[in-house]
Amino acid sequence: MRLGLNLGYWGAGNDASNLELARQADTLGYSVVWVAEAYGSDAPTVLAWIAAQTSAIDVGSAVFQIPARTPATTAMTAATLDTLSGGRFRLGLGVSGPQVSEGWHGVRFADPLGRTREYVDIVRTALRRERVRYSGKHFQLPLPDGPGKALRLTVHPVRDRIPTYLAAIGPRNLELTGEIADGWLPVFFSPEHAGVLVEHVRAGAAKAGRAQADLDISPTVPLVPGDDWRTCADAVRGYAALYLGGMGSREQNFYNRLACRMGFEAEATRVQEHYLAKDYEAALAAVPAEFIDATSLLGPKERIAERMTAFAEAGVTTLTVAPYLPDPGSAAEALRTAVAALELSGAA
Repeated sequence: MRLGLNLGYWGAGNDASNLELARQADTLGYSVVWVAEAYGSDAPTVLAWIAAQTSAIDVGSAVFQIPARTPATTAMTAATLDTLSGGRFRLGLGVSGPQVSEGWHGVRFADPLGRTREYVDIVRTALRRERVRYSGKHFQLPLPDGPGKALRLTVHPVRDRIPTYLAAIGPRNLELTGEIADGWLPVFFSPEHAGVLVEHVRAGAAKAGRAQADLDISPTVPLVPGDDWRTCADAVRGYAALYLGGMGSREQNFYNRLACRMGFEAEATRVQEHYLAKDYEAALAAVPAEFIDATSLLGPKERIAERMTAFAEAGVTTLTVAPYLPDPGSAAEALRTAVAALELSGAA
């Protein structure tokens, strides 16, 4: 198992320290640094900035939003980032959610699985530098009965195949990930509850004649070293409450549904009720410490090492950490603690 670093969204006031974290992760031998986007900073610009100031670590999108770009634009961006970074780019994709897809990008959220399959097909066709001709339910290239011409990507990526990851939560999307992707980007991944999720990925891989080992399973996991794990868990409450309570509507919150499937249905429902009522303090308090602990790395180095062993045994191949610390110095120290814990765990 390797280590990764997730810097999340840019523009939150911690940009300079995040760059230093990326540089430190590069020095410490982390395998990849991921960057996110929603409806603020865009991921490609930040990834180019990081790639220009690091030397060995991969840079990855976790994720590029599928409704934000045409498949051709994503192929152009991926090829450019791979070239500029010297072959260090990983392409993570996700459909986002209905509120962002339809409210921000103006793209209908219907049939997200079908759109994802076609999207990945077109991106890969373009990156192979083949002329792009596609006749699907969601995408037709060139457009019929018009002046459009089937074109070929003019630049040459460093690699013939850029690794493609999918962010997936639901059972059918997990199967699609196993079938067509090179990696899976889970969120709120718990070793104790991941068996059924990994089984869906494995089933999808089997449909394509592949094995689970052909995929890089790379969850993002909050990291808070400290003496007492329950105190450390409090640093993650805001993140958990936001996703369980506010990421999506009452009817369509994929993260809330995931927590319910993990056995936290009553607690997840309370978090959402408080959050949607704008009682944010109550929402934070309603997040169970056990849920945070199951999906995070908390406490002393030795306890973190034990959890890392559990993640590796659950099938994780790249454990991506996200430090939830109050200052840059503490976050940098947390990256060093993670390296020491991984060595102690024997999972490296």
